[in-house]
Amino acid sequence: MSVIEISCQEVWREISNYVDDEVSPELRARMEAHFKSCAHCTAVLDGTRNVVKLVADGVEYELPEGFSRRLYTRIKNK
Repeated sequence: MSVIEISCQEVWREISNYVDDEVSPELRARMEAHFKSCAHCTAVLDGTRNVVKLVADGVEYELPEGFSRRLYTRIKNK
């Protein structure tokens, strides 16, 4: 049985649902096939899993003074 290809954009749209195991078996198979051939989407998947792990552990990190202001300025100027 052949798996229907899926685009990177479709993978990105569903990556959170994939990590949470909230996709259909058919979509999971399509995404897993895509991860085998797309290093970029595999990196996005790994990054998403890392963020979930960091947020879930409940540890708070102290940010350097002025970080929020610098971040806001950079976002505003993009």
